Amino acid sequence: MAEVAAETKVQSKVIVAIDESECSSYALKWALQNLDDKLKSGLLLFSVISIDYSGAFAGGYGSLPADLMTSMQDNQKKFVASLLAKAKEICAKHGVDADTVSVMGNPKDAICDAVQKYHCQLLVLGSHGRGAVGRAFLGSVSNYCVNHAKCPVLVVRQPF
Repeated sequence: MAEVAAETKVQSKVIVAIDESECSSYALKWALQNLDDKLKSGLLLFSVISIDYSGAFAGGYGSLPADLMTSMQDNQKKFVASLLAKAKEICAKHGVDADTVSVMGNPKDAICDAVQKYHCQLLVLGSHGRGAVGRAFLGSVSNYCVNHAKCPVLVVRQPF
């Protein structure tokens, strides 16, 4: 797992995993509204740049050309940087000065590794709201983190 961008000043107490989903945005806003005191002592906004492009060319057509792979990774890095910048702006509106980190890797492992690396006391994740069948076929980052993160995990689910 390679660290891509880091803007950290302190050991954060709370880490919020950010991705492009609405549930991730909702989890951040929920945390800002409900965990105010905890966030003042340190908030880390964390995002993962996925390195799995196996679905991009499904069907056995071979591997991706190196220049295409590099271009896809560069675009993803820019996208994740803009996600974190937007999340940081939302935090600032709530009076919270957040640090940001993005890494390349598998989201499940990267989030759990970041919890340990930054000595976080609470991990906040959004829930995609998949049922048991969806989790069985697609997996669940939040379920994995609940079972493997070395701190309490708060999974925030949007109301229907």
